[in-house]
Amino acid sequence: MDPKVWRVELNDGHFIPVLGFGTYAPYEVPKSKAVEATKLAIDAGFRHIDCAHLYNNEKEVGLAIRSKIEDGTVKREDIFYTSKLWATSLQPQLVRPALERSLKNLQLDYVDLYIIHFPVAVKPGEEHIPQDEKGKVIFDIVDLCATWEAMEKCKDAGLTKSIGVSNFNRRQLEMILNKPGLKHKPVCNQVECHPYLNQSKLLDFCKSKDIVLVAYSALGSQREQWIDQSSPVLLDDPVLCAMAKKYEKTPALIALRYQLQRGVVVLAKSYSEKRIKENMQVFGFQLTSEDMKVLDGLNQNVRYFTLEMRTEASLRQR
Repeated sequence: MDPKVWRVELNDGHFIPVLGFGTYAPYEVPKSKAVEATKLAIDAGFRHIDCAHLYNNEKEVGLAIRSKIEDGTVKREDIFYTSKLWATSLQPQLVRPALERSLKNLQLDYVDLYIIHFPVAVKPGEEHIPQDEKGKVIFDIVDLCATWEAMEKCKDAGLTKSIGVSNFNRRQLEMILNKPGLKHKPVCNQVECHPYLNQSKLLDFCKSKDIVLVAYSALGSQREQWIDQSSPVLLDDPVLCAMAKKYEKTPALIALRYQLQRGVVVLAKSYSEKRIKENMQVFGFQLTSEDMKVLDGLNQNVRYFTLEMRTEASLRQR
């Protein structure tokens, strides 16, 4: 199969592969694993690599990408790399330096997509989640429209090919879209999205504005300590499991295929060689329209990630 078939056009004319490899790992996973897993993903056929400054592993992911370029597996233009602007750098004057720091860590000349990680600013500095003496997060006041103008300048300077957002709701998206003098629309909005949180209204809105929805936590979530342990385990869902049996696929593949058929770009996160290879099988089958409706019916508005949970996860990354 030609990987060029597995991509969609963004509103700025660039193309994004519809299946991406997520590189986030819990703090207890050695950083060296990011090198190994990213190499395995590229060898398996992944061409879209999703990372972020917050993940603390861009040096390792960059090393993996460069090694696969050097050994002739891929060319730089074959790889679609996403990085993210963290909440400490939303002040306009901090945007370009943040991207330049990611590029230095990656040892790459440009990223393919740079997105605002979260629409909430915290106090600038080296601490990912700055806290006061009482342990409360220190927030910052930022005009996101001014942040967006700084993102536009990064695109114009060639440091990133495309720019987008993450975790934005409709109101926040409209604020950017309606900004006077808007030069570049967001090409995407990366949000938590899976059968238990299908984001159908936000998806319809994004489609109407030619913005691609990118799904993270598409397989639910790993049962990390900071995740609500009472939340349902997506991949254990009986409907998903029955459908997996019907198609002779894993529940994970059903969940990924569901997103692709809705027109959603989907991220699959795994550090297991078996599962990395398995996830590439998502292109080998198709769900019926009836089964798509059944999966639509699983929506429960269950959210695995909240700002509080992200804060906890970030504190653990120290």
